[in-house]
Amino acid sequence: MCGSAGGTRKEELAMCRTLMLSFGVCLAGSLLLAQEQPKTRVEHPREATEWIVSYAYNANDTKLPRVLLVGDSICNAYSGDVCKELAGTVSVTFFATSKCVCDKSYLRSLAFFLDESDYAVIHFNNGLHSLASDRQDWETCLRAAIKLIKAKGKGAKIIWASSTPLKDPALTAKAKELNAIAARVMTEEGIPTDDLFALMDPLDREANWGDTFHFKGDAKKMQAKAVGDCVRKALGAGKASAADAAAALKAATTATGPDGKLDAAKK
Repeated sequence: MCGSAGGTRKEELAMCRTLMLSFGVCLAGSLLLAQEQPKTRVEHPREATEWIVSYAYNANDTKLPRVLLVGDSICNAYSGDVCKELAGTVSVTFFATSKCVCDKSYLRSLAFFLDESDYAVIHFNNGLHSLASDRQDWETCLRAAIKLIKAKGKGAKIIWASSTPLKDPALTAKAKELNAIAARVMTEEGIPTDDLFALMDPLDREANWGDTFHFKGDAKKMQAKAVGDCVRKALGAGKASAADAAAALKAATTATGPDGKLDAAKK
């Protein structure tokens, strides 16, 4: 009950409005602060071309829970297969970007996608574009990203995905460094890990890597299955029937994709 002893009803209502307005301003201010990029010890340089790719499959479907996949080109590559893995059970949105968590606008970009939908699960990675980052800065910015996800996630289950190994051993060692920092942070935050590094590292580099960073088809499908399994486990959900999965993929197909017709069943 919002009121003050001894005041008139008009005064009580006025005080209620003032308190509610103050609360709203404080809440809005705290969310805006959550989107502010932390100050870093070293300015993070941008790449020659920075990019963002995002699809929201089955964008108008509000009956099924939705997962947000956050990552880089690895996420972009497996996102279509994750959509097929989860079709009919969970709708998929992905936000893939070249931006390191230390980039000056990373949190603002992340906040935009967090605000786009109510997500049941957020599957999050950042690392391969951060291999040269100052390690202390990266940890600070990673913690800021987790804080933002928790603030805007509306209770979504959060899963951290470890960064995948590379064809180059020296770069793989750097990815291991970031994964070790992230493992400590996620343990402190109580966030489970989808260990894509451990899944990929035993594989033959020549047979499964297309270049230094990226994977060939079968390896991408392995990653997609692992992501799908993690999402279903987080939700306590099983696989949809073949008919329901096919119907969901058909409903996600659009004639006006970025390069023409987008067939979700073939993405």
